[in-house]
Amino acid sequence: MEAQENRKQAQLLEAEKFAKSELENDPTGHDWWHIHRVAQMTERLAREEGADMFICRVSALLHDVADEKLNDSKEAGLRKVTDWLKEHSFADEERAHIVDIIATMSYNAGTNPPMRTLEGKVVQDADRLDAIGAIAIARAFLYAGWKGDAIHDPELAPRVSMTTDQYRNEKSTAINHFHEKLLKLKNLMNTNSARLIAEERHLYMEQYVERFYREWAGEW
Repeated sequence: MEAQENRKQAQLLEAEKFAKSELENDPTGHDWWHIHRVAQMTERLAREEGADMFICRVSALLHDVADEKLNDSKEAGLRKVTDWLKEHSFADEERAHIVDIIATMSYNAGTNPPMRTLEGKVVQDADRLDAIGAIAIARAFLYAGWKGDAIHDPELAPRVSMTTDQYRNEKSTAINHFHEKLLKLKNLMNTNSARLIAEERHLYMEQYVERFYREWAGEW
């Protein structure tokens, strides 16, 4: 048992180093500090929900290493993570579980299937909580700037539905992103623990968007 715990601790340290090396210079809001926050929230939710802490933590650390926005394709990103897990002697069932979580957890214009395991639900919730609230507002404008999107364009309405390709590639705005994704996340939380956190963060974000429109209109 002690040997297994030592093995897991060593693997977690290696996963952290790998994530840092891959993402520390990311300019899109999916950088190492995003990973750090998601990993912290993952630990909190895993404790409260009784999930496997090791699977949750590794998945949280590696989830954006495989992100298709940051790789040539979704398949290339997943292959990078799968190869790394094999190189670092993860058990077959651990590797399969971690890859399944990472492959399914992205928002993907709301088209991905539900998470199949408690661990997947916990990590997905932790990632989505980083897209709700004060930090999420900062990340939304950072990502829009990176894409070359405007802050707001009253003539460009938020999209009600879209394909994955449209979500990734069509022109949008930072403010539209709140309507197209961020304000929808509260109702997509999997766990009770995350729902409680999401409620307050969602309210803060709603108030921000309301004030944005009032300032835009010259009311404040």
